Parts: sequence; structure tokens; C-alpha cells
Amino acid sequence: MDCIFCKITKGEIPCDKIYEDENCFAFLDITPINPGHTLLIPKQHYENLYELPDEILIKLAPIIKKLAIAIKKGVDAEGINIGMNNERPAGQLVFHAHFHIMPRFSNDSHIHWRGKPYPKDESAQTAEKIKGFL
Repeated sequence: MDCIFCKITKGEIPCDKIYEDENCFAFLDITPINPGHTLLIPKQHYENLYELPDEILIKLAPIIKKLAIAIKKGVDAEGINIGMNNERPAGQLVFHAHFHIMPRFSNDSHIHWRGKPYPKDESAQTAEKIKGFL
């Protein structure tokens, strides 16, 4: 497999490692939105959230929290964004499931996406469509 993140976990590509255990690996993003921007990945290759087994996801959740606290303190951030891009239209560039833990500052000039209200009755219709797949 020619996955850059798999190569990083195997030590074939250098990185600034932050954390590692039997299930996951965390390292600094090479193009951070702010210093401390960290990626957490499962060691096994899964393309995205849809493929990530629940038993692995359950193990990653407390690590995301642990890293968020450490990153916030380590870079004296004012806040933290947690993100995961799934599939190319959502911004996924590396097709190995990964979570972004991004320190934020009031003056960092990064802008969040802007929402817009639903047209009349579209909210309820959308909710029903989604609930149909649960």
C-alpha cells in the first residue's frame, strides 16, 4: 500500500510524533493552521470514518480528548477545533482516516464556515430523510 500515513506509522517517513499506543499514532501536521495542529490516526489503514470500526473509534475518542488538553496547554491556545474530513468533496486529501486537533486563537484569522437557515419546512423534511437511514 502506498499510504503516506501508513509509512509514517512504520517509521518510513519522519514526523514529529506526539503520541503512540497499540491502536493509534499522533503527529504534528506538516501544514498546520496554527502551531500544535496535530493529526491522530488509527495504526491500521481505514480510508475514512465510514470504514473505521466502532471498537477502534471508541478507543480513539479518549485520546482525542487527551491530546486536545495537552495541545491547548502546550501552545497556550484559547480553544481547540476537532475535525475530520471524509471524502474528497469534504476536503479529505489523505485517504487514511484521521482526526485534526487544531489549536485556535482569537486573532488567528481563520474563518469558520457560515451556515444559512433552512427554507420553510425543509428542516423537518431533511430530518425525516436522515432518520430513515438510522
